[in-house]
Amino acid sequence: MEFSALIRNASREAHSDVGSSSFMSDLLGGRLGVAAYRRYSEQLWFVYRALESPAGALAADPVAGPFLRPELARLAELERDLAHLGGPAWRGDLTALPATAAYAARVAECARDWPAGYVAHHYTRYMGDLSGGQIVRDTAEKTWGFDRKGDGVRFYVFESIANPATFKREYRALLDALPVDDLEKQRVVEECKRAYALNAGIFRELAEKFRLSA
Repeated sequence: MEFSALIRNASREAHSDVGSSSFMSDLLGGRLGVAAYRRYSEQLWFVYRALESPAGALAADPVAGPFLRPELARLAELERDLAHLGGPAWRGDLTALPATAAYAARVAECARDWPAGYVAHHYTRYMGDLSGGQIVRDTAEKTWGFDRKGDGVRFYVFESIANPATFKREYRALLDALPVDDLEKQRVVEECKRAYALNAGIFRELAEKFRLSA
């Protein structure tokens, strides 16, 4: 089995659990206010800062380097959204939930010490953004009145990717060509599951803070 199929199949249950979390279900169901969406976006900022800050250091790495496609970069667009949601002083209100801090710390650790583990986090985040993230964008536009693909949802808009399906095929080909042995690939699969679990932790903590606030 190709590695891209293996990692997708092995993480399917974890992916499903995250997608069906009470917080995400309430958010996508339009049952939460825009404050919940803003708080979620703020948590993403910490995770994507951890993902994208090491890009320069990893660019020449034979394992992680090929995945660092500039078309995927989200931090600048996310900051535009946060400025729209929180005003020019949005940075002063940023606070990482404990689960978010743990997630970002693990991403940073992998970026520093284990490039293949970093790929696991890269895969779970960016491929999710290109796929299920579009459901979040559509919901946000309809529920809170953001302009289509405008400020507030730019994080989910990949303007430099003309054909997402083609891009995802290319990404899967990179996974299939990952220059590591089978044992290391299994470790990557386990780290992918860990990434989903860390993300689920954020959702649990957000659910505690936003119990059907709208």
